[in-house]
Amino acid sequence: MHPVIPDGLPLRERKKHRTREALIATALERFTAQGFDGTTLDELCAGVEVSKRTFFRYFAGKEDVALAPTQDMWTAFVAELEARPADGGLLMDLLQDTVLTTIRAMPAEGWAQRVRLSRVLAQDTPSMNARNLQFCDRATRAALDVVRERFGFDPADLRPRLTFDVVLAAFKCGLDEWTRHPGPATRDTLAGHVRDAFAAIPGSIAVEIPSAA
Repeated sequence: MHPVIPDGLPLRERKKHRTREALIATALERFTAQGFDGTTLDELCAGVEVSKRTFFRYFAGKEDVALAPTQDMWTAFVAELEARPADGGLLMDLLQDTVLTTIRAMPAEGWAQRVRLSRVLAQDTPSMNARNLQFCDRATRAALDVVRERFGFDPADLRPRLTFDVVLAAFKCGLDEWTRHPGPATRDTLAGHVRDAFAAIPGSIAVEIPSAA
């Protein structure tokens, strides 16, 4: 599948974008077919006809290229959050809407399928999960910095962090359900599962433990 090149990029940037997308697509295809540990970096670079030096201009290692689809989404999420007007309202609503807007803005061709492949791989690859936790921590800190700066929250206020953690946990639940779902891997289907998970947040807080028979 050919990568979608954003409009308006200079030729040099278009080439760099094409190379990066080719590395992601080839990596996920080979990791899925041969296993993450069964695919060497040399094989991956040969499949895209680039050197290891070129690979490391884009990614720190195999884990990062395999996690790129969701990492790209969260990077876009932080950028979208920075652009949001400070119009008041509930922070929970703002974060949920920003997540859904970001999903719908990701590339229509190929991105969602790569997210699904990446998620399936991560479930059986401890090193991917460890790297993903590191990235999530950085993304959370970046998002909280934006929220505190733009909306004036005190750094000692725990509520924004807890709100973001709830949103992130709900996103993960929606992502897991979508990954297990046999339907088409599209932005819309992913957004639908994430929206359902967001809708379950209020009920999850008030859920009662069933009485013993």
